[in-house]
Amino acid sequence: MPKGVFQIPYPVNEPVVGYEPGTPERESLHAMYLEMYEQEPIDIPMYIGGEEVRTNDKREVTPPHEHKKVIAHFNYGTSAHVEQAIEAALKARKNWAKMSWEHRASIFLKAADLLTTKYRDRMNAATMLGQSKTPHQAEIEAACEMADFFRFNAYYMQEIYEEQPDSAPGIWNRMEYRPLEGFVFGISPFNFTAIAANIPAAPAMMGNCVVWKPNDTQVYSAHVIMELFHEAGLPEGVINMVTVEGPDAGAVVFRHPEFAGLHFTGSTAVFKSLWKEIGQNIDLYKYYPRVVGETGGKDFLIAHHSAYPQQVATALVRGAFEYQGQKCSAASRAYIPSNMWDEVRSSMELDLKSMKMGAPDDFSNFLCAVIDRKAFDKITGYIEYAKNHADAEVIMGGNYDDAVGYFIEPTVILAKDPKFRTMVEEIFGPVLTIYVYDADHFEDTLHLVDETSEYGLTGAVFSRDRYAIEQATDILQNAAGNFYINDKPTGAVVGQQPFGGARGSGTNDKAGSYMNLLRWASARVIKENFVSPEDYRYPYMASE
Repeated sequence: MPKGVFQIPYPVNEPVVGYEPGTPERESLHAMYLEMYEQEPIDIPMYIGGEEVRTNDKREVTPPHEHKKVIAHFNYGTSAHVEQAIEAALKARKNWAKMSWEHRASIFLKAADLLTTKYRDRMNAATMLGQSKTPHQAEIEAACEMADFFRFNAYYMQEIYEEQPDSAPGIWNRMEYRPLEGFVFGISPFNFTAIAANIPAAPAMMGNCVVWKPNDTQVYSAHVIMELFHEAGLPEGVINMVTVEGPDAGAVVFRHPEFAGLHFTGSTAVFKSLWKEIGQNIDLYKYYPRVVGETGGKDFLIAHHSAYPQQVATALVRGAFEYQGQKCSAASRAYIPSNMWDEVRSSMELDLKSMKMGAPDDFSNFLCAVIDRKAFDKITGYIEYAKNHADAEVIMGGNYDDAVGYFIEPTVILAKDPKFRTMVEEIFGPVLTIYVYDADHFEDTLHLVDETSEYGLTGAVFSRDRYAIEQATDILQNAAGNFYINDKPTGAVVGQQPFGGARGSGTNDKAGSYMNLLRWASARVIKENFVSPEDYRYPYMASE
């Protein structure tokens, strides 16, 4: 039990390494990338109860930018492995839930320090190789954001525990924050290694035990995450990693009476189906499960006629095409006023002509490949649709090639119809659709932005007119959970811009804030009366 009131070191965001030419950091990362690229394919196990579990079903891991190169095999499991993982989590919970919070915090604080030193190159290189990220895109999230999650969440945990009720004279009220009863199921996406780590780590930090299913296309870096957790001292069974088919996992998890919560990042359609399944099985559970999800987006940028065209163009290029547009927050639709369209277009054309695309080991590349064949086919299908439709025109890019890797040029579509398909539907690739509106119709266009998409994740407004900014902030208050003024709609930083959206974009529980952690705790209020009454009568009952 605690013998003191402990203070977590005040968290500071991990500085981003620039990897400039000639720096030792650049040489070190490049050497690690080549080492991992050239080594014999590794065998990635499942991790259940501290054991490395292997099967006869081996699946290939190939870099998206070189899909014939095999860098690993991962072991695919069945529903039986999910059952084993749940049993391991419930067994580990007995001691993990009782562990003093400062010891849980210490594990993740140590993980952050290990990550930003010993594991930095390895985590970044694994993300570059397995998910086709440039060095910068890997650094800002696989190293920095993940470390920020661990450090800031530990601090937020302390703040939550410090939140206590008032007490009246003769009474001491106190609040304890228990982990949920049962186990938490985590499902993570391919596109952010940091999010993949935080999906199981956030509930675990609050005393829960987790069954974690990473995306099949992210298992290469997921393997490094599990090694990091192990070296940091995470006890066996607290986080169990399984690689199985989604329906196989769901058939076990969502019918288990000890299912306590779902921590999810992925598509809106999948999240809705899981929520529906949880609702249908509600009578099976001992308690109401917590359901936390961050899902899709159709993120926007709208420019006012007073904005600087060059700033708008740069925000669009970076916001739409960094990491091949495979960010939940990527700018996917833009509304540009007629008075500046020609200048914005010219600037974007110059940028795209100078933009290089290729493998991550060439540090001069701005883009790499999209994640896999399924994504390639989906994205190129949208491009072809636009090419062959009278209401749209592909004005930049539009080419693609899958001979070596899944490469798609950054593509800009000009839509005549503001509700053209690519203005409405999530594409999740390097495709930006622009609608040019009458510069005098800003307010009407704000309402159009608000009504066009089912999502509500991120959005941005560019303007030099503060009245216009205030108007946009008001009209678009429900259109984006993360709203940016004169900045691209991507790049949320833990501790600075807690991330999440509502509408079709999720439950808006804000990863990287105390709000998310609160979902993984169940409060108990304790009232202690120092001198208990010995007479049932109240003063009002006395005779006159």
